[in-house]
Amino acid sequence: MEKDPDRKFHGGEEMDSVEGGVDEALTTEYSHKLERKVLWKLDTRILPILALLFLCSFFDRTNVGNARLYGLEDEIGITDHQYDVGLAVYYATYIFGEIPSNLILKKVTPSVWLPCLAFVWGIVAMSTGFIKNFGHFVVIRALLGLCEGGLLPGMILYLSSIYRRSELAIRIGIFYTSASLSGAFGGLLARAISELGGKGGLSSWRWIFIIFGLFTITVSFFSFWLLPNGVSTAWFFNEEEKECALRRLHTQGAAGGGREQEDTERFSWSEVRRGIFSLQTWLTASAYFGILSGLYSFGLFLPTIIKDLGYTANEAQLWSVIPYAVAAVATLCTAYLSDHFRVRGIIMLFTMPIAVIGYAVIANTHHAKVKYGMTFLMATGLYSSVPPVLGWLSNNSAGHYKRATTSALQLAIANAGGFVAVFIYPKREGPQYHRGHTVVLSLLTAGWFLVLANVLYCWKLNRDKAAGKHDKYIGYKDDRDPSFKFVL
Repeated sequence: MEKDPDRKFHGGEEMDSVEGGVDEALTTEYSHKLERKVLWKLDTRILPILALLFLCSFFDRTNVGNARLYGLEDEIGITDHQYDVGLAVYYATYIFGEIPSNLILKKVTPSVWLPCLAFVWGIVAMSTGFIKNFGHFVVIRALLGLCEGGLLPGMILYLSSIYRRSELAIRIGIFYTSASLSGAFGGLLARAISELGGKGGLSSWRWIFIIFGLFTITVSFFSFWLLPNGVSTAWFFNEEEKECALRRLHTQGAAGGGREQEDTERFSWSEVRRGIFSLQTWLTASAYFGILSGLYSFGLFLPTIIKDLGYTANEAQLWSVIPYAVAAVATLCTAYLSDHFRVRGIIMLFTMPIAVIGYAVIANTHHAKVKYGMTFLMATGLYSSVPPVLGWLSNNSAGHYKRATTSALQLAIANAGGFVAVFIYPKREGPQYHRGHTVVLSLLTAGWFLVLANVLYCWKLNRDKAAGKHDKYIGYKDDRDPSFKFVL
């Protein structure tokens, strides 16, 4: 029987096609495995360092509250009002340092700048243990704010340069939970350190500042040696992994953040102006202002609420851990959902009302157990809203110096919430704090509408780009480019 040559040819072609499909599948599978390996290395080598730095910053800024319990005010001779002034000065210099810090981050490099900030504020925090009067207190708090101000915007900018847009929220959530952990365990650690009171002729509150400051300095040294400047210089990648990490960022195109030109981008004041006058910056920053007003004041009234339940000081410290722990879990879950569905503001439209309900109830009830229950809603709604709002503006800003400006300006505006937190919860209004709770409730409600406005604004920009109204920006490779899609 004679064989059909055409059939033989077609059969060989089919075989080549099948083999080609198998090779392509194997290549794709290998590529996915390599990408997962790259992400795992980034997550396990970089995030723990950032989490430790952020944890240190929260410890060093909030330890003044723990020190107050052990006689800070009496020993240096300051009044309640002078204490509040010291807290307010911290936020003034904190805000002042954010934008300049972000603008020089690329020049100095993250692996040098971020650890240096931690080293200096660690020294300042430790020096707080040796202050003698109100003047010393104000100067130390001012220096601490100036040094710490550059950390969070710098970390957000740094993460946005090594992760894709859709991967940012969960990473912010991971290191931001260290803030809730500082609230949970800072008091317990301070209680343990206070046992050193009298050693070396120093009071308990002085040892709190000294020990925590030394811890920050130690972390800064480790950070300097372990933190890479970016994926192209990461010490833990081999050449293949470096290529994969770079390809992940560059193959996103303009829709993925305009990363192609950022490696060679030079500083430009026009990019700074674009960041300052961006409507999204002001909408998200104003909403975040309300969130931080609640976050910064949360620890001020939580001990009072727990004390009303009839617990001792040590028992109260233990009970205060639980709302923070629940908030930490909720923050990670929310951040995961935000990345999974690739939305930011839409997620916040669901998380912020949780805190609103908590504040609305706690402001109008006198039952201690109900108040304690509401702290779970307040902490959950506040903390879980942070990763989406921080990732949102960074996602929607392309061009290194515009993103550096928007990230820092957003935090500068929002951190002004620290001034609100300092003055709306005076001791004399406890334990009800009706005025303070009502102020934060109003700010969170207004913030919800601002988030909604920004969601609608981003939706309109995307629709206009699809309709060709932004075609004059084709080839710009930043957030003005029609191929760049804003995250809602």
